[in-house]
Amino acid sequence: MNPILANPEITTPAFIIERSVVRKNCDAMREKAQRSGVVFRPHVKTHKTAEIARMQFGGGTGPITVSTLAEAEFFADHGFDDITYAVPVGPGKLERAATLAKRIKRLNLLMDSFAALQAMEEFSVRQGTRFNVFLKVDCGYHRAGVDPELQEAVQLAMKMANATGVHFQGLLTHAGHSYHTHNVDEIRKIAKQETSTLTGFQNKLQEQGISQLTRSIGSTPTASVVERFSDTDDVRPGNYVFFDVFQAAIGSCDLSQCAVSVLATVIGSYPQHRHLLVDAGALALSKDAGPDHLDSDCGFGVVCDLNLHRLPMKLKVLSQEHGKIEAEPDVIAKYPVGTRLRILPNHSCLTAAMYDVYHVVENSQLLDQCRPIRGW
Repeated sequence: MNPILANPEITTPAFIIERSVVRKNCDAMREKAQRSGVVFRPHVKTHKTAEIARMQFGGGTGPITVSTLAEAEFFADHGFDDITYAVPVGPGKLERAATLAKRIKRLNLLMDSFAALQAMEEFSVRQGTRFNVFLKVDCGYHRAGVDPELQEAVQLAMKMANATGVHFQGLLTHAGHSYHTHNVDEIRKIAKQETSTLTGFQNKLQEQGISQLTRSIGSTPTASVVERFSDTDDVRPGNYVFFDVFQAAIGSCDLSQCAVSVLATVIGSYPQHRHLLVDAGALALSKDAGPDHLDSDCGFGVVCDLNLHRLPMKLKVLSQEHGKIEAEPDVIAKYPVGTRLRILPNHSCLTAAMYDVYHVVENSQLLDQCRPIRGW
Protein backbone atom coordinates (compact mmCIF):
# COMPACT_ATOMS: atom_id res chain seq x y z
CA MET A 1 0.00 0.00 0.00
CA ASN A 2 1.13 3.54 -0.74
CA PRO A 3 1.16 5.09 2.77
CA ILE A 4 1.04 8.69 1.59
CA LEU A 5 -2.13 8.23 -0.43
CA ALA A 6 -3.74 6.33 2.42
CA ASN A 7 -3.14 9.35 4.67
CA PRO A 8 -6.50 10.94 5.60
CA GLU A 9 -4.87 14.38 5.43
CA ILE A 10 -5.20 14.11 1.65
CA THR A 11 -8.95 14.41 1.30
CA THR A 12 -10.64 12.82 -1.65
CA PRO A 13 -11.20 13.27 -4.48
CA ALA A 14 -7.63 14.47 -5.05
CA PHE A 15 -5.54 15.01 -8.16
CA ILE A 16 -2.24 13.11 -7.88
CA ILE A 17 0.83 13.79 -10.03
CA GLU A 18 3.71 11.32 -10.27
CA ARG A 19 6.65 13.70 -10.64
CA SER A 20 9.14 11.14 -11.97
CA VAL A 21 6.75 10.23 -14.80
CA VAL A 22 6.11 13.87 -15.67
CA ARG A 23 9.85 14.50 -15.77
CA LYS A 24 10.45 11.58 -18.15
CA ASN A 25 7.63 12.70 -20.42
CA CYS A 26 8.93 16.27 -20.45
CA ASP A 27 12.54 15.29 -21.07
CA ALA A 28 11.71 12.93 -23.93
CA MET A 29 9.67 15.48 -25.88
CA ARG A 30 12.08 18.35 -25.28
CA GLU A 31 15.08 16.26 -26.33
CA LYS A 32 13.27 15.14 -29.49
CA ALA A 33 12.67 18.78 -30.40
CA GLN A 34 16.32 19.64 -29.73
CA ARG A 35 17.55 16.76 -31.88
CA SER A 36 15.21 17.89 -34.64
CA GLY A 37 16.41 21.49 -34.60
CA VAL A 38 12.94 23.02 -34.20
CA VAL A 39 11.60 25.63 -31.81
CA PHE A 40 10.03 23.87 -28.83
CA ARG A 41 6.92 25.79 -27.82
CA PRO A 42 4.97 23.38 -25.59
CA HIS A 43 1.36 23.97 -24.67
CA VAL A 44 0.74 24.62 -20.97
CA LYS A 45 -3.06 24.30 -20.93
CA THR A 46 -2.93 20.72 -19.68
CA HIS A 47 -1.41 21.62 -16.30
CA LYS A 48 -1.56 25.45 -16.11
CA THR A 49 1.24 25.64 -13.51
CA ALA A 50 4.58 27.44 -13.52
CA GLU A 51 6.30 24.49 -11.83
CA ILE A 52 5.44 21.99 -14.56
CA ALA A 53 6.06 24.52 -17.32
CA ARG A 54 9.62 24.83 -16.06
CA MET A 55 9.91 21.04 -16.08
CA GLN A 56 8.99 21.15 -19.76
CA PHE A 57 12.17 23.16 -20.31
CA GLY A 58 14.38 21.15 -17.98
CA GLY A 59 14.11 23.69 -15.17
CA GLY A 60 14.10 27.01 -16.98
CA THR A 61 11.72 28.99 -19.16
CA GLY A 62 11.14 29.19 -22.89
CA PRO A 63 8.53 29.90 -25.55
CA ILE A 64 5.12 28.50 -24.65
CA THR A 65 1.61 28.09 -26.00
CA VAL A 66 -1.53 28.97 -24.02
CA SER A 67 -5.26 28.60 -24.52
CA THR A 68 -6.51 31.57 -22.46
CA LEU A 69 -5.35 35.10 -21.80
CA ALA A 70 -5.50 34.32 -18.08
CA GLU A 71 -2.84 31.67 -18.70
CA ALA A 72 -0.79 34.11 -20.76
CA GLU A 73 -0.88 36.74 -18.00
CA PHE A 74 -0.06 34.19 -15.31
CA PHE A 75 2.95 32.80 -17.17
CA ALA A 76 4.15 36.29 -18.02
CA ASP A 77 4.15 36.97 -14.27
CA HIS A 78 6.38 33.90 -13.86
CA GLY A 79 9.05 34.87 -16.37
CA PHE A 80 7.75 33.41 -19.62
CA ASP A 81 8.09 36.17 -22.21
CA ASP A 82 7.44 34.47 -25.57
CA ILE A 83 3.83 33.31 -25.69
CA THR A 84 1.50 32.08 -28.43
CA TYR A 85 -2.21 32.41 -27.66
CA ALA A 86 -3.37 29.54 -29.85
CA VAL A 87 -7.10 30.28 -30.03
CA PRO A 88 -8.56 32.64 -32.65
CA VAL A 89 -8.77 35.90 -30.74
CA GLY A 90 -12.11 37.64 -30.34
CA PRO A 91 -12.27 41.40 -30.99
CA GLY A 92 -13.33 42.01 -27.39
CA LYS A 93 -10.01 40.65 -26.13
CA LEU A 94 -7.70 42.86 -28.18
CA GLU A 95 -7.34 45.52 -25.49
CA ARG A 96 -6.28 42.92 -22.97
CA ALA A 97 -3.93 41.27 -25.46
CA ALA A 98 -2.33 44.63 -26.27
CA THR A 99 -1.71 45.31 -22.59
CA LEU A 100 -0.03 41.94 -22.22
CA ALA A 101 2.03 42.40 -25.40
CA LYS A 102 3.62 45.50 -23.90
CA ARG A 103 4.81 43.50 -20.88
CA ILE A 104 6.65 40.69 -22.64
CA LYS A 105 9.12 40.08 -25.45
CA ARG A 106 6.58 38.52 -27.82
CA LEU A 107 2.88 37.69 -27.89
CA ASN A 108 1.57 35.82 -30.93
CA LEU A 109 -2.14 35.92 -31.71
CA LEU A 110 -4.16 33.68 -34.01
CA MET A 111 -6.74 34.47 -36.69
CA ASP A 112 -8.52 32.75 -39.55
CA SER A 113 -10.94 35.32 -40.94
CA PHE A 114 -11.18 38.66 -42.70
CA ALA A 115 -13.39 39.88 -39.84
CA ALA A 116 -10.67 39.22 -37.27
CA LEU A 117 -8.11 41.00 -39.43
CA GLN A 118 -10.40 43.99 -39.83
CA ALA A 119 -10.91 44.16 -36.06
CA MET A 120 -7.14 44.18 -35.52
CA GLU A 121 -6.64 46.83 -38.19
CA GLU A 122 -9.27 49.06 -36.63
CA PHE A 123 -7.79 48.54 -33.17
CA SER A 124 -4.35 49.42 -34.49
CA VAL A 125 -5.63 52.69 -35.92
CA ARG A 126 -7.18 53.61 -32.55
CA GLN A 127 -4.41 52.37 -30.27
CA GLY A 128 -1.25 52.26 -32.38
CA THR A 129 -0.64 48.59 -31.56
CA ARG A 130 0.75 46.18 -34.16
CA PHE A 131 0.03 42.55 -33.28
CA ASN A 132 2.14 39.51 -34.15
CA VAL A 133 -0.26 37.09 -35.82
CA PHE A 134 -0.38 33.55 -37.16
CA LEU A 135 -2.89 32.36 -39.71
CA LYS A 136 -4.73 29.26 -38.52
CA VAL A 137 -4.74 26.58 -41.22
CA ASP A 138 -7.05 23.55 -41.27
CA CYS A 139 -5.01 20.38 -41.85
CA GLY A 140 -8.02 18.06 -41.68
CA TYR A 141 -9.52 18.53 -38.21
CA HIS A 142 -12.17 20.97 -39.50
CA ARG A 143 -12.65 22.74 -36.15
CA ALA A 144 -11.11 26.05 -37.19
CA GLY A 145 -8.72 27.47 -39.74
CA VAL A 146 -8.71 28.38 -43.41
CA ASP A 147 -8.92 25.73 -46.08
CA PRO A 148 -5.50 25.94 -47.79
CA GLU A 149 -6.98 24.63 -51.04
CA LEU A 150 -9.22 27.68 -51.42
CA GLN A 151 -8.14 30.89 -53.12
CA GLU A 152 -9.84 32.77 -50.30
CA ALA A 153 -7.14 31.48 -47.92
CA VAL A 154 -4.42 32.90 -50.15
CA GLN A 155 -6.28 36.19 -50.36
CA LEU A 156 -6.53 36.43 -46.57
CA ALA A 157 -2.82 35.66 -46.21
CA MET A 158 -1.96 38.35 -48.77
CA LYS A 159 -4.10 40.87 -46.96
CA MET A 160 -2.40 39.96 -43.67
CA ALA A 161 1.02 40.39 -45.26
CA ASN A 162 0.10 43.89 -46.45
CA ALA A 163 -1.77 44.99 -43.33
CA THR A 164 -0.45 47.85 -41.22
CA GLY A 165 -1.98 46.64 -37.96
CA VAL A 166 -0.44 43.16 -37.87
CA HIS A 167 2.91 41.53 -38.38
CA PHE A 168 2.30 38.25 -40.23
CA GLN A 169 4.49 35.69 -38.44
CA GLY A 170 3.47 32.35 -39.85
CA LEU A 171 1.07 29.46 -40.31
CA LEU A 172 -0.30 27.40 -37.43
CA THR A 173 -2.24 24.16 -37.45
CA HIS A 174 -3.50 21.52 -35.02
CA ALA A 175 -4.02 17.88 -36.02
CA GLY A 176 -6.88 17.30 -33.60
CA HIS A 177 -8.23 14.55 -35.83
CA SER A 178 -5.29 12.42 -34.68
CA TYR A 179 -7.43 11.71 -31.61
CA HIS A 180 -9.89 9.85 -33.81
CA THR A 181 -7.33 7.27 -34.90
CA HIS A 182 -7.13 3.59 -34.00
CA ASN A 183 -3.39 2.92 -34.01
CA VAL A 184 0.09 4.34 -34.47
CA ASP A 185 0.11 3.86 -38.25
CA GLU A 186 -2.96 6.05 -38.61
CA ILE A 187 -1.42 8.70 -36.35
CA ARG A 188 1.73 8.73 -38.49
CA LYS A 189 -0.33 9.35 -41.62
CA ILE A 190 -1.96 12.35 -39.97
CA ALA A 191 1.43 13.58 -38.78
CA LYS A 192 2.57 13.66 -42.38
CA GLN A 193 -0.64 15.41 -43.41
CA GLU A 194 -0.13 17.96 -40.63
CA THR A 195 3.27 19.06 -41.88
CA SER A 196 2.67 18.71 -45.61
CA THR A 197 -0.44 20.88 -45.41
CA LEU A 198 1.52 23.79 -43.97
CA THR A 199 4.47 23.36 -46.30
CA GLY A 200 2.22 23.16 -49.33
CA PHE A 201 0.39 26.30 -48.32
CA GLN A 202 3.68 28.03 -47.51
CA ASN A 203 4.86 27.26 -51.06
CA LYS A 204 1.68 28.82 -52.50
CA LEU A 205 2.30 31.98 -50.52
CA GLN A 206 5.94 32.15 -51.58
CA GLU A 207 4.71 32.27 -55.16
CA GLN A 208 2.83 35.42 -54.15
CA GLY A 209 5.93 36.97 -52.63
CA ILE A 210 5.14 36.12 -48.99
CA SER A 211 8.19 34.51 -47.40
CA GLN A 212 9.88 33.82 -44.06
CA LEU A 213 6.75 32.38 -42.47
CA THR A 214 7.08 30.07 -39.48
CA ARG A 215 5.28 26.73 -39.73
CA SER A 216 3.85 25.72 -36.33
CA ILE A 217 2.34 22.30 -35.59
CA GLY A 218 0.86 20.87 -32.43
CA SER A 219 -0.77 17.59 -31.44
CA THR A 220 0.37 15.17 -28.74
CA PRO A 221 -0.46 12.02 -30.75
CA THR A 222 1.48 13.12 -33.82
CA ALA A 223 4.35 14.60 -31.79
CA SER A 224 4.63 11.41 -29.75
CA VAL A 225 4.81 8.84 -32.55
CA VAL A 226 7.24 10.52 -34.95
CA GLU A 227 10.91 9.76 -34.42
CA ARG A 228 11.96 13.23 -35.44
CA PHE A 229 10.23 16.52 -36.23
CA SER A 230 10.74 17.44 -39.86
CA ASP A 231 9.16 19.75 -42.42
CA THR A 232 8.23 22.24 -39.68
CA ASP A 233 9.74 25.03 -37.60
CA ASP A 234 7.80 25.16 -34.33
CA VAL A 235 6.13 22.36 -32.31
CA ARG A 236 3.41 22.75 -29.66
CA PRO A 237 2.41 19.46 -27.95
CA GLY A 238 0.78 19.75 -24.54
CA ASN A 239 -1.02 16.68 -23.24
CA TYR A 240 2.22 14.65 -23.40
CA VAL A 241 3.21 16.10 -20.01
CA PHE A 242 0.60 13.94 -18.28
CA PHE A 243 -0.73 11.69 -21.07
CA ASP A 244 -3.92 9.80 -20.19
CA VAL A 245 -6.01 6.73 -20.91
CA PHE A 246 -7.12 8.08 -24.29
CA GLN A 247 -3.55 8.61 -25.48
CA ALA A 248 -2.59 5.10 -24.36
CA ALA A 249 -5.58 3.59 -26.18
CA ILE A 250 -4.71 5.11 -29.57
CA GLY A 251 -1.00 4.36 -29.23
CA SER A 252 0.55 7.72 -28.32
CA CYS A 253 2.00 6.27 -25.11
CA ASP A 254 1.97 3.31 -22.76
CA LEU A 255 -0.37 3.31 -19.78
CA SER A 256 2.74 3.46 -17.56
CA GLN A 257 3.45 6.94 -18.99
CA CYS A 258 0.18 8.29 -17.59
CA ALA A 259 1.46 10.63 -14.90
CA VAL A 260 -1.77 11.60 -13.15
CA SER A 261 -4.59 9.91 -11.32
CA VAL A 262 -7.59 10.79 -9.22
CA LEU A 263 -7.52 9.47 -5.67
CA ALA A 264 -11.01 8.42 -4.59
CA THR A 265 -12.62 6.76 -1.59
CA VAL A 266 -15.18 3.96 -1.65
CA ILE A 267 -18.35 5.37 -0.07
CA GLY A 268 -20.61 2.43 -0.86
CA SER A 269 -19.89 -1.28 -1.48
CA TYR A 270 -22.70 -3.43 -2.86
CA PRO A 271 -21.54 -6.92 -3.89
CA GLN A 272 -25.14 -8.01 -4.35
CA HIS A 273 -25.59 -5.29 -6.99
CA ARG A 274 -22.11 -5.73 -8.49
CA HIS A 275 -20.91 -2.19 -7.89
CA LEU A 276 -19.01 0.27 -5.72
CA LEU A 277 -19.66 3.95 -5.24
CA VAL A 278 -16.69 6.32 -4.98
CA ASP A 279 -16.61 9.99 -4.12
CA ALA A 280 -15.25 10.98 -7.54
CA GLY A 281 -17.96 11.96 -9.98
CA ALA A 282 -18.19 14.21 -13.01
CA LEU A 283 -16.78 17.18 -11.09
CA ALA A 284 -13.69 15.16 -10.22
CA LEU A 285 -13.11 13.30 -13.50
CA SER A 286 -15.05 15.25 -16.14
CA LYS A 287 -17.48 13.35 -18.32
CA ASP A 288 -15.08 12.74 -21.19
CA ALA A 289 -16.21 9.50 -22.75
CA GLY A 290 -12.66 8.50 -23.65
CA PRO A 291 -11.68 6.27 -26.58
CA ASP A 292 -15.19 4.98 -27.21
CA HIS A 293 -14.46 4.72 -30.93
CA LEU A 294 -12.16 1.83 -29.94
CA ASP A 295 -14.22 0.43 -27.04
CA SER A 296 -17.83 1.52 -26.63
CA ASP A 297 -17.72 0.08 -23.11
CA CYS A 298 -14.53 1.89 -22.04
CA GLY A 299 -16.10 3.85 -19.19
CA PHE A 300 -14.71 6.98 -17.57
CA GLY A 301 -11.19 5.92 -16.65
CA VAL A 302 -9.04 2.99 -15.55
CA VAL A 303 -9.52 1.85 -11.95
CA CYS A 304 -6.35 0.96 -10.04
CA ASP A 305 -5.21 0.23 -6.51
CA LEU A 306 -2.99 2.68 -4.64
CA ASN A 307 0.10 1.29 -6.37
CA LEU A 308 -1.49 1.83 -9.80
CA HIS A 309 -2.09 -1.85 -10.48
CA ARG A 310 -5.07 -2.10 -12.79
CA LEU A 311 -8.13 -3.73 -11.22
CA PRO A 312 -10.80 -5.85 -12.97
CA MET A 313 -13.37 -3.08 -12.68
CA LYS A 314 -15.03 -0.48 -14.90
CA LEU A 315 -16.10 3.01 -13.96
CA LYS A 316 -19.37 3.01 -15.85
CA VAL A 317 -21.53 5.87 -14.50
CA LEU A 318 -20.76 9.38 -13.26
CA SER A 319 -23.13 11.73 -11.52
CA GLN A 320 -22.03 15.05 -10.08
CA GLU A 321 -20.26 13.72 -6.96
CA HIS A 322 -20.55 9.94 -7.40
CA GLY A 323 -18.78 7.37 -9.52
CA LYS A 324 -20.29 3.93 -10.02
CA ILE A 325 -17.70 1.18 -10.50
CA GLU A 326 -18.92 -2.18 -11.74
CA ALA A 327 -17.30 -5.60 -11.21
CA GLU A 328 -18.07 -9.17 -10.22
CA PRO A 329 -19.47 -9.66 -6.68
CA ASP A 330 -16.35 -11.40 -5.35
CA VAL A 331 -14.23 -8.46 -6.57
CA ILE A 332 -16.56 -5.85 -5.09
CA ALA A 333 -16.47 -7.64 -1.72
CA LYS A 334 -12.71 -7.00 -1.45
CA TYR A 335 -13.20 -3.23 -1.38
CA PRO A 336 -15.25 -2.13 1.65
CA VAL A 337 -16.31 1.41 2.49
CA GLY A 338 -13.25 3.53 3.25
CA THR A 339 -10.96 1.81 0.71
CA ARG A 340 -9.00 4.20 -1.46
CA LEU A 341 -8.57 3.69 -5.20
CA ARG A 342 -6.80 5.57 -7.98
CA ILE A 343 -8.45 6.30 -11.31
CA LEU A 344 -6.43 7.07 -14.42
CA PRO A 345 -8.49 9.68 -16.29
CA ASN A 346 -9.62 9.44 -19.86
CA HIS A 347 -8.57 13.02 -20.51
CA SER A 348 -5.97 14.51 -18.18
CA CYS A 349 -6.48 18.10 -19.37
CA LEU A 350 -10.17 18.24 -18.49
CA THR A 351 -9.66 16.31 -15.27
CA ALA A 352 -6.87 18.60 -14.10
CA ALA A 353 -9.16 21.56 -14.77
CA MET A 354 -11.46 20.32 -12.01
CA TYR A 355 -8.89 20.92 -9.27
CA ASP A 356 -7.47 23.99 -7.54
CA VAL A 357 -4.63 21.97 -6.00
CA TYR A 358 -2.46 19.16 -7.38
CA HIS A 359 -0.62 16.78 -5.01
CA VAL A 360 2.84 15.92 -6.32
CA VAL A 361 4.28 12.56 -5.21
CA GLU A 362 7.43 10.54 -5.89
CA ASN A 363 8.67 7.29 -4.33
CA SER A 364 5.66 7.21 -1.99
CA GLN A 365 6.52 10.67 -0.67
CA LEU A 366 4.33 13.74 -0.88
CA LEU A 367 6.70 16.37 -2.29
CA ASP A 368 4.66 19.43 -3.05
CA GLN A 369 1.39 21.01 -4.02
CA CYS A 370 0.85 22.96 -7.23
CA ARG A 371 -1.86 25.56 -7.75
CA PRO A 372 -2.91 26.05 -11.38
CA ILE A 373 -4.20 29.26 -12.88
CA ARG A 374 -7.93 29.26 -13.48
CA GLY A 375 -10.28 31.40 -15.56
CA TRP A 376 -10.15 32.91 -19.02
